[in-house]
Amino acid sequence: MSRKKVVVSLGHEALGHTTSEQKDAVGITAKALADLIEEDWQLTITHGNGPQVSMIHKAMTELRRIYIDYTPAPMCVCSAMSQGYVGFDIQNALRSELLSRGISKSVSTILTQVTVDPYDVAFYEPKKVIGRYMSKEDAEIEIKKGNYVVEEPGKGFLRVVATPQPIDIVEIDAIKALTDADQVVIACGGGGIPVIEQHHSLKGASAVIEKDSVAGKLASDLKSDQLIILTGVEQVYLNYGKENQEAISSMTVSEAEAYITEGHFEEGTMLPKIEAAITYLKKVPNGSVLITSINSVKDAIKGKNGTFITA
Repeated sequence: MSRKKVVVSLGHEALGHTTSEQKDAVGITAKALADLIEEDWQLTITHGNGPQVSMIHKAMTELRRIYIDYTPAPMCVCSAMSQGYVGFDIQNALRSELLSRGISKSVSTILTQVTVDPYDVAFYEPKKVIGRYMSKEDAEIEIKKGNYVVEEPGKGFLRVVATPQPIDIVEIDAIKALTDADQVVIACGGGGIPVIEQHHSLKGASAVIEKDSVAGKLASDLKSDQLIILTGVEQVYLNYGKENQEAISSMTVSEAEAYITEGHFEEGTMLPKIEAAITYLKKVPNGSVLITSINSVKDAIKGKNGTFITA
């Protein structure tokens, strides 16, 4: 019998928001991932990078302000940096945890690019806030460079970037080769580095890709048996945060689509996760999706909590 192939998508809770928080958080995350590996599951791991890429963008912007000779780092470069250092922490923490359990297994991070459509509507309606608060003067400079900004009254201006849909994972063959070699792979971090194809070249895009969208794409490309999305809640809820809040233990794709139509899932939080689940299950109908928290996943895989979604 072949081993169960699983893509695990890690949310912000699994990584923290600063370098020191991340170091502590990945220790806990590594234990949860090691539990899955001990179940003899073959893991491919992806993760968010919102706080991390924002921190890098702020640092590189301030560096340019202090040292005028430095060139500001574009968003695609900031994304690549975040993939590197988040992957570094996860792979080392997981390797250490596995060895402590007597498991010798390679853990590799792949710097992953994801193609996007330059005509994606998201480029015309950017919404993803990134970086530091700016003065009106700094905001005007950004606008002159062709960037978008929004104002938060009383706080200042913030840059916003596009969140286009992923098209292709450029390094998918490398990811498949490593998974076929029974390695644990960390890939598509932060949604992947967004790139635009120009003949035989790839040009970095001023954008970020929704990590849940890429998780669904990665799971379908690998034909994984399951997609596990780890987030800040144990289960998916209807009427979340209200007095009539109701936990959902299971649902089908058609039920999930009906809940979306009814407006149950908030854009930017649970909605992208449900949409990723639908995308994956329509391409791998024999698969399943589990949405739960990092602290609950050990029980959730045994059916004790979490939300399961099937075709």
